[in-house]
Parts: sequence; structure tokens; C-alpha cells
Amino acid sequence: MEIDLTTPALLFSAISLIMLAYTNRFLSYAGLVRALKEQHQKSHSSVTAAQIANLRKRLYLTRAMQVTGIASLLLCVVSMFFIYIRLYLASVYIFGLALVLLIISLTISVYEIYISVKALEIHLNDMDD
Repeated sequence: MEIDLTTPALLFSAISLIMLAYTNRFLSYAGLVRALKEQHQKSHSSVTAAQIANLRKRLYLTRAMQVTGIASLLLCVVSMFFIYIRLYLASVYIFGLALVLLIISLTISVYEIYISVKALEIHLNDMDD
């Protein structure tokens, strides 16, 4: 099975957009951390403590999403290099690994969304009380 240079290149735009979304999430979390720090210093409530724990988990998941996404992009480039030097079989396997890493990154993203909903539920429950 052979692939050409355009096959791994197809993922560049998709991975770039995903990485932009991941970066935006990270930046919004950075703002939340700063706001929660001020809130936590004023009053040590159980809601703030729950939000901090939730946010810490989401930050680690975002880092994992970014790392696997970047590794996927890197392996796409390596796959293109292997195609360039005519190591077609190796390029196919490396491209396959890049796809697996992208799948892992997207799966982590879905889990992180689930955790984010829990954070919003904490706020909603606090408003109900």
C-alpha cells in the first residue's frame, strides 16, 4: 500500500484548527484560574473548592489533548518525509499512528467536554440552593 505526499498533508488544516480550539480552551481556563484564585482568597467555599478540583482536571486533559494533537501533526510530517525518501511502508505505518493519536486527542476532548458540563452543574446547583 502506497500513499502520496498529499495524504498526510490533508490533516494539517484539521489538526491546526483543532489545536486552535484547544489553545482557546487553555486560555479561557487560565482566566478562570485567576478568577477562582481571587474568589478562593476571599472565601473558602465548597463550591470554589469543587470548581478548583474540576478545573485542575480539565487543565491536565487539555494538556493531554494538545500533546497528542501535536504528536499527530509531527508524525504526519515524518510520514511525508518518509514518502519523500521513498520509504513507503514505513510512511503508511507512521501515518496510521498519527491517525491513532488524533483519535486519542479527540476522545480526550469529548471527555473534557463532559467534565466541563460538570463544572457548570456545580454553578447551577449552587444557584438552586
